[in-house]
Amino acid sequence: MMFVLTLALIFCSFGCLSSFVVNHAHFIHNNRIINFETVGGIADNSSLDACWANAHLLNQTFASLQSGDTLLIPPDRTFWLMGGIYARGLVNVTIQIDGILKFSDNQTVWPRDPQTQQVHECFFFEQINYVKFTSSLPGGKKGIIDGSGAKWWGLVEYLLIGENRPRLISIYNSTNLLVENILLKNSPYWTFLANDIANLEIRYMDVDARVRPDVQYHDHNELQAFNTDGFDVAGKNVWIHDCNIWNDDDCIAVKEQSSSSFQSSCSENMLFERINASGVGLTIGSIGPSASHTCVRNITFRDCTMYNTFKGIYLKSRPGLPGHTGEITNVTYENILINNASQWSIWIGPQQAGYKEACSLLWPFVPKTPCPVPIGITWNTIVLRNITLNGPQLSPGVILGNSSNPMLNILFDNVYVNKPGLLPWGTKYYACEGVEGIAEGNTQPPPPCFKRKSI
Repeated sequence: MMFVLTLALIFCSFGCLSSFVVNHAHFIHNNRIINFETVGGIADNSSLDACWANAHLLNQTFASLQSGDTLLIPPDRTFWLMGGIYARGLVNVTIQIDGILKFSDNQTVWPRDPQTQQVHECFFFEQINYVKFTSSLPGGKKGIIDGSGAKWWGLVEYLLIGENRPRLISIYNSTNLLVENILLKNSPYWTFLANDIANLEIRYMDVDARVRPDVQYHDHNELQAFNTDGFDVAGKNVWIHDCNIWNDDDCIAVKEQSSSSFQSSCSENMLFERINASGVGLTIGSIGPSASHTCVRNITFRDCTMYNTFKGIYLKSRPGLPGHTGEITNVTYENILINNASQWSIWIGPQQAGYKEACSLLWPFVPKTPCPVPIGITWNTIVLRNITLNGPQLSPGVILGNSSNPMLNILFDNVYVNKPGLLPWGTKYYACEGVEGIAEGNTQPPPPCFKRKSI
């Protein structure tokens, strides 16, 4: 798999990975192709019986895969599935999705843990190694995994079931993965979670989760598709590039690792580039302190465009117990264009959410709504360089640190806002407290609590 070697070269040039050894002895190619339809998959049938039969067969097929095998979902076919697809211990396997995998939206019979009643994920993979998820369709076409999420979304559904909804793809404690050339559509909950992983490349992928097909803005109706995160990643050595994301939560979210994790004690050495995104941000977090010291460091977003987005650059912390610790260090955003953000173009501070200890979703527009700033996360060396904000509908942003543990070494270098909105901060433009920051280059307007460095 040349992607692993390419990933190594990228990170060596990126400067955040000192060594990355690839053992090509893992690759044993026997060229066995298992066509899902040929082995009994039922195509183009959305009945519950077909969903259950296909799910059962797919689980059996995953369990039978050997090193070097390719599982083929053939083109021009739709295979309906029930959730609870599970695979463990796959090694040197290709999953080639040239057709459509589409999940049932029947919540009543969706499989659940019998003790907790927590729904099973659509797909859940763990302890897999050297696995490629791909599509080989010509002409730029992509295979599709469709979560049929619409019936899981909405305010009424949220009041009934909360966040007990399935992720479309969840991967845990795994290494050496390539994900490419697939459309992930309408996930009921988070679209793609890679948790506690090492050596992951995601490229040429599309994420699309919207209430109305082809709508190009985020209004209250579209925001009913909340919690549809795009790519959520925690681990080390991650490269996500050349992807398109439209959703109504974090477009990309870097999650934390700690000393209790398997693959690394820190979410580190991640590069995100050439991403077209619209949603609730290119995000770090939320990151909360822990007894085992949560950690995010050495993260770069570059050469990305966000259009008609809700939030833009979004770094967020959350509260923890007294004495618990965590860090967000060495994070860079550079060459980012954000057009027509409908909420905050830049937010660096406490998570804005609907739970009690978070910064209220109504802050600062409803008087006396709280926005507490957690103390347990140490922020150091956050750089925004060559950032252009065109026509944000609100004031440019929020930078809020805790005065007892202020943010250190926050740099805005050529952060230019064209026609900044005045609501709610007026000509101050930013909410800015608990920060030791510097504005340099053509940063206009500068955050009011930053020192101005002469050009």
